[in-house]
Amino acid sequence: MNHAAPAFRYELLAEDASGARAGRFHTPHGAFDTPVFMPVATRAALKSLTSEQLEATGAEIVLANAYHLAQRPGHEVVAGLGGLHRMMGWRKPILTDSGGFQVFSLAARRKLDEDGVTFRSEIDGSEIRFTPERAIAIEEALGADIIMPLDHCIEFGASRDDIARAVDRTIAWARRSVTAKTRADQALFPIVQGGIHEDLRRSCAEALVELDAPGYACGGFLVGEPKETAWAVLRAANACLPRTKPRYVMGVGTPDDFLDAVAAGADMMDCVLPSRNARHSQALTRDGVVRLRNAKHALDDSPLDPNCRCYACRTTSRGYLRHLCHVGEATGATLLTIHNITYMLDLVHETRAAIRESRFDVYRAETKARLRAGSSPGAAAG
Repeated sequence: MNHAAPAFRYELLAEDASGARAGRFHTPHGAFDTPVFMPVATRAALKSLTSEQLEATGAEIVLANAYHLAQRPGHEVVAGLGGLHRMMGWRKPILTDSGGFQVFSLAARRKLDEDGVTFRSEIDGSEIRFTPERAIAIEEALGADIIMPLDHCIEFGASRDDIARAVDRTIAWARRSVTAKTRADQALFPIVQGGIHEDLRRSCAEALVELDAPGYACGGFLVGEPKETAWAVLRAANACLPRTKPRYVMGVGTPDDFLDAVAAGADMMDCVLPSRNARHSQALTRDGVVRLRNAKHALDDSPLDPNCRCYACRTTSRGYLRHLCHVGEATGATLLTIHNITYMLDLVHETRAAIRESRFDVYRAETKARLRAGSSPGAAAG
């Protein structure tokens, strides 16, 4: 049964011979173009930035985390404040994760059963119970445009039998989530699991396609497996998903990984890397990572990137940014976050153009070669 409201619609606008796609997904809070990179506002805020500053970077959609928001301030509080959009002052689309990644990342603090998962809170030690139905209820209270069902993201190295059981559980939980969903103004994206086993990924995808969802996700990638394996498996999984629906690969977002995921047929990606790197005094550039704590930047009056459109590159120097980072001024993290998000979004725009012009493979190879050269020992990025 199709639970998508008319507001949710995907347009496939271009498809490169490589398999990379460009499209547009329509939501109640506007459309966003794909491929898209989604900055991560885990607790309803991107660290160091206001929503106005984030919008000024050109971000089209952000991601928040239902597991964390259910604890603080509580989904009831978010609902009481008008939902995530009103509370954050964010006018564009929002996607919320369900807590499925925490099944993997908080494995030492949770107990899993067929009905759901019980977490031991890292805040106060209390028990937090998530079932597919409760995850949907939380996400409906939060009010995001795109919501994810509870799934079982399993660690790399697990046995095939354990991965197969995780797939069965993920499918069962997705079906329960579809039944539990009541809001027509939210799009539920079922999540394909299956580890590094292409056949398990295919069987999971085929079962989830029967739900006729407005979009699909692939989870459990880059959790320890070799990257070349990840991209081959992702390509196989995406081949089983509808060509006319968006495909979201979860938790992927270094510049290299973004390009490789697009090559494997993905449309949507998210990652904390741009903001996390900024808080560690690292700037993403076309020539690799610039480490602002390096003393060689102390007297450098040049911008991070003279071709970058961001506020930091238009108004400040590497020397000033190094000073802010060196003395621990929060303004440094703000400026670098603005730059890093802008860099990722510029990469996205260039990727879309390359797909539309049927030159994505060349663009991807040249971009990755430049990044590798800048990151090599002794390279100028520093």
